[in-house]
Amino acid sequence: MPANISRRTFMVGAATAAAALRVLGANDRIRLGIIGSGQRGQYLMKRANEVGNFDWVAVCDAWDLRRDQAEQVAGTNLVKHKEYRALLERKDIDGVIVATWDHMHAQITVDACHAGKDVFVEKPMTSLPMQGHEVVRAARETKRIVQVGVQQRSTPHFSEAKQRFFDSKLIGQVNMVRTIWNANGGYLTPVPTGLDRKPEGLDWDVCLGWLPKIPWDAKRYFNRFAYWDFSTGGQTGGLFVHMVDVVHWFLGLVRPLSAVAGGGIYLYDDGRDTPDNINLLLEYPEKLNVTFEATLTDMLPQNSADIVFMGSGGRLSIFRNGYKFLPSRDNAQLGELSSGPTPDAHVANWLDCMRSRQQPNADALSGHYSAMACHIGNIAFKEKRRVLWQKEWDV
Repeated sequence: MPANISRRTFMVGAATAAAALRVLGANDRIRLGIIGSGQRGQYLMKRANEVGNFDWVAVCDAWDLRRDQAEQVAGTNLVKHKEYRALLERKDIDGVIVATWDHMHAQITVDACHAGKDVFVEKPMTSLPMQGHEVVRAARETKRIVQVGVQQRSTPHFSEAKQRFFDSKLIGQVNMVRTIWNANGGYLTPVPTGLDRKPEGLDWDVCLGWLPKIPWDAKRYFNRFAYWDFSTGGQTGGLFVHMVDVVHWFLGLVRPLSAVAGGGIYLYDDGRDTPDNINLLLEYPEKLNVTFEATLTDMLPQNSADIVFMGSGGRLSIFRNGYKFLPSRDNAQLGELSSGPTPDAHVANWLDCMRSRQQPNADALSGHYSAMACHIGNIAFKEKRRVLWQKEWDV
């Protein structure tokens, strides 16, 4: 597949996004479809169910078991599709949640926009650097609402921390941010008993999409993060993208200047090709270094994930369990400032924006640059060199 996605690869008949647009009123019930109804897709369906005031219409997944599971989560009968284009052809759907593997995110999002659908697409938004241009262009040209699944942007204690420490400038000048994420058990998912052979109701070619056709690989299906083709570098595209997106958001950053990386397959030489231990260092032109470290060696859950902003006014540690701010000597009178965890409202924000037509908290443009921070790190890792930002990656 070429690095860029042609928006001509799929059009719903002669329809255009403008022709497919249904203007939603405040009391209209939104009609949704889900594309990719595995564990993550079902989780997002549950988050949407908590919001309510919409109807589930259809599900698309390559495995009939997943389609049936999605119907159970929806709590209503769904039209079931194996191939996503059939779902996008429907005129009774206003928006779709895309929770497939990484390599299909961009293509489906572009096609959905041109089919007149709003999109919630899981992170990372892209699996190749130039795909972001096509997604951003499609969202802009069709005026579709595209929300990228970096849910920290819709989690209250993250917004509170941004206002409290960054908008107020209390944290001072930040020259280094450390991000760490260890002990993620999803990256060591075993093949369930009895599923070494492909289930009869699973279409493996649909799973592969535009990738080269290969025989059924149960390890790839159940532990996609171990493979470059199904994920975006494993722990980088799956974990670092969340963290670097917070760094970009809090500090108003767009693109790194350069990247270096080290790591490899040190412990789990089990057929994977993504590293089980990795360190990235991104240098930003704003006189800032951002590091990422991830390991599958240390699987203790305690203190396994954190984003640490080191500022002249204090140090902020923040992630999904809350935040803690330690003031510098000059701000010592403030004492330690902290907050506990708060629930994310990312799907709710997307549904709200489908009605208001306002930009969502994590739009396609920010999704491109957060994914690009992972891509440049992945290139540095693969090529074992310092990689400089290229102008062609700018949108």
